[in-house]
Amino acid sequence: MVATAAQVRGWCLLSGALLRRGGGCQGWQGLLKSGGLLYMLPSNHLPMYSVCRCQVYSTDGQKQGSGFEDSSRSAAERKPTQSAKGQAPGNLGQKPVFQELPLHVKVKAVLKKNEYGVKYMQNNFITGIRAMNEFCLKPSDLEQLRKIRRRSPHNDVEAFTVYLRSDVEAKALEVWGSSEALMRERKWRKEEERAYNENRSKNQKLLKEYKDFLGEIKPRISTSAMFLKGPGKVVMVAICINGLNFFFKLLAWIYTGSASMFSEALHSLADTCNQALLALGISQSVRTPDPGHPYGFTNMRYIASLISGVGIFMMGAGLSWYHGIIGLIHPQPIESLLWAYCILAGSLVSEGATLVVAINEIRKSAHIRGMSFYQYVMQSHDPSTNVVLLEDAAAVFGVIIAATCMGLTSLTGHTYYDSLGSLGVGTLLGAVSAFLIYTNTEALLGRSIQPEQVQRLTEILESDPAVR
Repeated sequence: MVATAAQVRGWCLLSGALLRRGGGCQGWQGLLKSGGLLYMLPSNHLPMYSVCRCQVYSTDGQKQGSGFEDSSRSAAERKPTQSAKGQAPGNLGQKPVFQELPLHVKVKAVLKKNEYGVKYMQNNFITGIRAMNEFCLKPSDLEQLRKIRRRSPHNDVEAFTVYLRSDVEAKALEVWGSSEALMRERKWRKEEERAYNENRSKNQKLLKEYKDFLGEIKPRISTSAMFLKGPGKVVMVAICINGLNFFFKLLAWIYTGSASMFSEALHSLADTCNQALLALGISQSVRTPDPGHPYGFTNMRYIASLISGVGIFMMGAGLSWYHGIIGLIHPQPIESLLWAYCILAGSLVSEGATLVVAINEIRKSAHIRGMSFYQYVMQSHDPSTNVVLLEDAAAVFGVIIAATCMGLTSLTGHTYYDSLGSLGVGTLLGAVSAFLIYTNTEALLGRSIQPEQVQRLTEILESDPAVR
């Protein structure tokens, strides 16, 4: 040990101290090993053991010793030298002072990556529409393939059918023969689609230029289609019948000179003119809204009905009252009334037929809206049909009044009854014109929705689960 100490020239570096608890031993003990020193310090408390490692360097710059040793090595592996055995014979046969401690190391788990090979890719699915578009197949070609039902990602769509992409590819090769043929078909279809899109773009451009040129006004509906159904049909029937009635009543007045027949002739003429005005209003009301009239031209029907009511009052009621008053002031002799009765009977039948047509049309429209006949007429939902209805109803009652007064004149020989009949027809026409003016004015001014309809709309909205 003295020889070893004499050869060592340099510094001794003390590092890596590890303190461990040992057994209850007292006193000094020491062991010397190459590159290390084991020592114990006496203490009144529990003994503390320390392990020190020394690096010994010589003056010639060479390192001696085996360097740092693993501090976790057990004391049994650190065997003392012969000289140490001589100095500390009491340590022989004792249990090792140092015990090896377990070392716990946390290892991070590494997930195994999926290998996307051919087997994995064969499980890809494709929808029927995409299969037909990408592989140029027909629905009949897909019927022979395996079908798989898949849940739809959308709640409002049921499960849909998909196909294995490998089956679709095999079927496409079977149909087209080769991949080159399939590629040619795809290329041809893409060219056709591109040509179609180009033509559509050209057509849209031409249509835009056409609209700009016409001022965004579409062509009107043809007259034949407009007056073959609905209110247009009722108006056209009324124009034809009232025109014929005016012609025959005019002949009867010229032949008999009856004031009542003159009032009926004026009544038929007023009805014909007013219904022609209604036809014009219907044709104008179907025009498409333009920038100058964004709300459209629907109110033209109400305007035409309003003018019609004014016309009935001026032409029908005014002239009838005038002629009746003249008959009372200056009575005129009346010729035979036989032809007048025949014409009135024919007028009653024709006016009644027109009245039936108008009633049926109003009933149909009221049923569609869920309203009664009376409500539909009073709220003036269809002004054209209402005008025809009221005019024909007035015409029927006017014929009855005229026939009654002419009959009294024939029985009594007094012309006062005939003049009173003219006044009665004029009063009837005045009442009809007043009703038309009032209802159409209310429609043009704008009205709030009826309370019953408000309640109905509220119930519909509240019953919808989307409304909270």
